[in-house]
Amino acid sequence: MVVGWREWVRAEALGVPWVKAKIDTGARTSSLHAFDLRTEEVDGQERVRFTVQPWQASEEDAVEVCLPVHDRRAVRSSSGHSETRYVVLLPLVLAGREVTAEVTLTDRDEMGFRMLVGREVLVQGFVVDPSVSYAGGRPERAVRRRNWGRG
Repeated sequence: MVVGWREWVRAEALGVPWVKAKIDTGARTSSLHAFDLRTEEVDGQERVRFTVQPWQASEEDAVEVCLPVHDRRAVRSSSGHSETRYVVLLPLVLAGREVTAEVTLTDRDEMGFRMLVGREVLVQGFVVDPSVSYAGGRPERAVRRRNWGRG
């Protein structure tokens, strides 16, 4: 399955069906722009509650999400800064193929993409063509920008 250097990813578990992601072969794990992170215990299981803003440079359609904590990891950013991040398991559809991704939660507000898809997802049968964008297709513009958080 060929993907480009950027792709639309279905992420319905987040309460938004689509997130534009950068495909990053230099990153081991995937990451997601998340803020207002706080943990809670639900039925004896640690969960992390956070807010996702799916559109770059916009607060529209922000959604609150609560997922089980899978792990905590020290992650070194491309700038060399290290931070401990929560890791959640997130079902994703990339180029029409469903995969489960380990996703770290961090503030990506200054980055060009709300999501980064790393090698742990790509080794599940994807080849990256860096000369292509959206090899897996794009949702229609009206679908991409619908107010998902508002019913």
